[in-house]
Formats: sequence, C-alpha cells, structure tokens
Amino acid sequence: MSSIAGTLVLTEAELKTEIRRFAGSLGIYPRTERRSIINALNWSRKLHEGQKRASGEPYIIHPIRTAEALIDFKLDPQAIKGALLHDALEDTEATKNDIIESFGTEVAALIEGVTKIDDINVGTKAREAASLRKMVWAMVDDLRVILIKLADKRHNMHTLQYIVDDKRRDRIARECLEIYAPMAGKLGMSSLKSELEDLSFKYLQPDYYTLIRDHVALKKEERKLYLEYIQEDLLQAATKARVKIVVSTRAKHFYSIFRKMKDRDKDIDEIYDLLGVRIICESTVACYTILGVTHSLWAPLEGRFKDYIASPKSNGYRSLHTSVLTQGGRPLEIQIRSQSMHETAEYGVAAHWTYKEKKRNKNLQASQFALVEQLKDLRNESYDDDTGIFLDTIKRDVLQDSIILYTPKGDPIELPEGSTAIDFAYHIHSEVGSHCMGAKANGAIIPLTRPLANTQTIQILTAVNAHPHVNWLKHVRSTRARNKIRSWLNHHEADVIIDRNIVARKKKIEVPNKEAYNKPETKILDLSKVGISVANGKNVMIRISQCCSPSPGDKIIGYISHGRGIIVHSDKCSNLKGIANFEARQIQVNWETVSLKNTQRFRIHSKYTHELFSEIERAIRKYRGHLISGSLDETERGELEGYFTVEVENFDDFGKISGSVRAIPSVLSILKVQNLQNNYYG
Repeated sequence: MSSIAGTLVLTEAELKTEIRRFAGSLGIYPRTERRSIINALNWSRKLHEGQKRASGEPYIIHPIRTAEALIDFKLDPQAIKGALLHDALEDTEATKNDIIESFGTEVAALIEGVTKIDDINVGTKAREAASLRKMVWAMVDDLRVILIKLADKRHNMHTLQYIVDDKRRDRIARECLEIYAPMAGKLGMSSLKSELEDLSFKYLQPDYYTLIRDHVALKKEERKLYLEYIQEDLLQAATKARVKIVVSTRAKHFYSIFRKMKDRDKDIDEIYDLLGVRIICESTVACYTILGVTHSLWAPLEGRFKDYIASPKSNGYRSLHTSVLTQGGRPLEIQIRSQSMHETAEYGVAAHWTYKEKKRNKNLQASQFALVEQLKDLRNESYDDDTGIFLDTIKRDVLQDSIILYTPKGDPIELPEGSTAIDFAYHIHSEVGSHCMGAKANGAIIPLTRPLANTQTIQILTAVNAHPHVNWLKHVRSTRARNKIRSWLNHHEADVIIDRNIVARKKKIEVPNKEAYNKPETKILDLSKVGISVANGKNVMIRISQCCSPSPGDKIIGYISHGRGIIVHSDKCSNLKGIANFEARQIQVNWETVSLKNTQRFRIHSKYTHELFSEIERAIRKYRGHLISGSLDETERGELEGYFTVEVENFDDFGKISGSVRAIPSVLSILKVQNLQNNYYG
C-alpha cells in the first residue's frame, strides 16, 4: 500500500491479498455459507467498481472492514452478507429485488434497514431527528441493523482524517460521541463504546487528546513496572487460595480520563486512577473468593464497590468492581468476572447473535433486550421533527446512563439516571402515578421529587384524592412519566396549557465544539430562582423560544400560541414580524426571581476558545458567586461575546469576580451592564 498526497492507494495485487485474507477469516461458517459470503463480496466489489473512498482506497475496502468487525463478533452469515452489501441500495444501481433474488429477503431487509439510517449525517436538527427515528425503528425490528451500522461507523471513524471539511468532520465525530458510542454502551459492547469515544474525542478536542495521550505514554515504563508488581501479588495470593485466575492490565481510555478531569475539575497530573486491572475467574463463586483475596492485599476504598453480578446492568453486564489503595497510596480499579461474563461485557448483545448461539436459539428476538423495550415505549409518541424533540428524547431517555430499581416483589425496573419516585410510579402504571402521594426507598419515607439511587427498592404510596401537579414536570426524567402527567393536566386542569418543551432538564457534561458556538450558548443554571410573570396572572405553561433564546436581563415579549402556552421571545427577535395576528395575541411578560440577594449582569468579550464558559463558571465560584444564567455567541470576527448574570452574598464580591474573570487569558473585556435588584431583570 502506498500513499499519494495524503491518501491511500492499493495496487491490484494488494487488493487481491486483502480479499484472500478476508476469505481466510470465514472458517467458523459452513462451506455453503462461505461460498454465499464470497459471492456477496464479489457482488459488492462489482457494484462499487471505480468508486473510491476519501482515503483513496477502492470502496470495497470499506464493506470488507465492516464485515470483518462482525466476523470478530461471530455474527451469523446473513449479517456478514448484509455488511458487505450495506451501501448497495444507496450508492449503486442495485435494487431491493436484485438483492432478494441473489441473497434472500432476510439479507435484503438488513440492507434496507441500514440504508434508511445511513443518511444520519445531516445539517439540521430536524433531519437528524428524522434519521434517528428511522434507525431506532429498524433496531426494534432487528438488532443486527444497528450492529452493522456500528461496524460501519467504526471504520468511518478510523478514516475520518481524510475528510478535509473541518465542519463536516466535527459533525461526524460529535454524532458518533452523542449517538453511536452511547448506543454501543447500551448494547453492552464496552470495548466498542470506548473505541468510538476515543476516536470522536481525537477530533473534537485535539489539544486535550494530545495532552492525555502524551501523559499516558510518558508514564508507560513506570506503569509497566507497577502493574507487573500488582499482577504478581494477585497471582501469588490466588494460588494460595487455590483459585485459577487470568490477570490483564490496561490504561483507561483517553475520553474517560478527560471526563474525570472535567468532573473533578483537575489537571491531568492530579488524576491518579488512570489504570485498571481485570481478573478472569473460572466461576461466579471464584469471583467472590478473589474479591476477598484482593481486599486482603490492599485496603478497599469506601463507597467504590459495585456488585454487578448480583445486580446486572440492563445491558446484561455482570462483574464485580472495587477500588483499592495500593503501594504509595495509589488508587487502583479492579474488575472481577468469569469468562462468560467477560464475553458479554466485550461483545454485549452481539454475543447473543453469534452463529453458534443462533443455531441453538432460533427464536431469539430483539424484544428480549431492555434497550428495545425502551424504544418501544416511544413508538406511539408523536414528535415534531422541526424542534428535534425526538432526538432530544432519545439522547435523554434512552442513551444516557440509567439506574436499576426494584419493586417490593423484587422485579427490576430500569429508569434514566436522576429519575424520581414519580417516574417509578408511572412506570408501574399510569393510575399508580396519577394517585401517588408518597414513596419509600428501602423502607424509609422519601420525597416524591428526590432522585433515586441505583438498586433501591421503591414502594409507592397512593391516595384516592392525590393527583399530578404541574411542578412534577420539573422533576421527572422519563418520557413515559412526562407524557402521562401532560395528558392528565390537559384533561383536568383547564387553566394549564402543556407544552412538550417545558421541562427542567439537568444538563449533562458535553465536549464543547466550535460548531455549537455558531448558535447562542445559553444556560439558565438555577431554574428555582428564575421565572417569568404573566400580566393576567393565569397559571399557564411558558415556552422560551429557541430562535432567539432570551436570557434573564433581556427585554422580552410574549404571545399566546395555539395550544402550546405562551411563547416568549426577545423583543428584538426577527421572527416576531412573521407571527400571524401578533398584535392581538401579544401578552405582557417579565422576568422575575425568588429571593435574590445581590445580582449583577456582565457583558464579556473574549477571543475564541472552547473552554470559556467553564472558565467563567470557575472564576465566579472562586469567590462564592452563583451563576444564574449566561450566553455566548460567536461574532463575525470569530470572537465570543455574551452576557452573564451573577448572584453573590456580599456586594463587594462583584469586584473580585470581575477581576477573576478578567484574569482569564482569552478575555478581552468585562463590563457591568446593569445592576439587578431583587425580583426584576432587565
């Protein structure tokens, strides 16, 4: 293979070698299936003849790499043929009938499913939402569709450097980080999830990626000696306990290290738990024996033990996790599992679709997996693609971290992390949710709105006269609960107008990207202290318009929408003139706050940097300030401008905060806009 002008070129001889190598990897399949797979390869090669990848390689290399990943997962022959032909309907003249005639309806259905989702790289949120909807519905019908897509995405990410358009490259990387990596995690494919995260991280945060990569490489020899010592101690202790184990060691993947840095607000030199040890045992009993052996060698860190064998994750993951303090006070994370648990952890749902497994269980259905059950809950929902609500719902409810809770009878229930007893009640039954008046967690009374913890046993207390409240919408995390509450309020509360967007959401940590700054970045960080008063005092739902995203301090104007409550815009919003009968529908609205102390608004001008918002937040916290809201927008000159509203205990602290923000290297200026008094912004 040679390189010309930054691309890859394969000679005909090298291409034939690639094909022979691929054919040699098919040994797990019967001869007749091998012939059919090779036929699919030859068919794909002919269809893509003359096509080149951005890398300069013949296009057929991409289907081969996609299929090779599925062979590593030991997927069935139909999936391998689907992978080899996954771009046939979209990028060639082949038709579905052509594929049916040559390879059957099952392969054709897989290819059609992948084709429906293959255009997910889109420029607008509405199109992205529509494409994602196609993907998840295809998954519900056959999980092999997403397995093919994940393999396709993996190879695309490995060749992303050949995409010359920076914005397109960043968009592909962000899509991978926000959708495909979490999807792999939900399917239990931990290795693939980590790989996709690191590949995305490399392009979204190249400076941090290089920093972490170099730091890990610098400590390589030191790490090797340390892990050899750990491994030797474990093997000796296991031998004394008469337990056979296999020990492997690793450095944690780069994106997980980045998350630790951000979560803990630490520099790379302050992150010490960069290493992990995995112990494979022969049985479940041996796993617990080795756990005791490990804790006899090193002191366990309090609160860091997790038993995923007794309480598996929803994706089937089973393992014991513990963190111990080793020599020199160095923390170390250790995972203990059996070989079968390890295979499930590495391959996840793919382990259930292996060729041999499928022969044993021909009735295996996608519906057996928790992820698919979550997606089924969304099937009957109506989503407005123009607002991207479907996309937000999938990211919030399906792809985010989840917790496992138990009913008093011991039945497991999976809910999004941060869910409350209200979510739990509605998951049991809509009538239980609508009449819940209290809850117990592990036997103790808790508030309905308190976030629940993993593995708790929850009991819901009901009363005939109890009913949902508008405030519940601020505390629920699941789509099911949110929709049931909206439905009840719409039917029983005449004064309340419910809009799908009026939900207080906890913002998850994200890797910032330049494209995000093309739109105003706005955060109302303390929803309990910010509200909007309506002139007639009615109890209505209020929606902040996303086109202008007004923040506290901006002059605002509202109008009564048709069935979506009051929509609030900035009074300078260019879209106001396009609203039909605006004068007749206009209503006076004002910002209001609850018990504010001393509040000040600042205008900040800065050089462009990904980290500005986080740096400003840290500067404010340094002097015990509280950031109420903030917004940043990229100027025509490629700089950043924005407004930040800050609350402090003592008025004199504003000067300290101003100096702290001014000390940020990228900040060019900071100006007071207007002193804000008590309950009025503007």
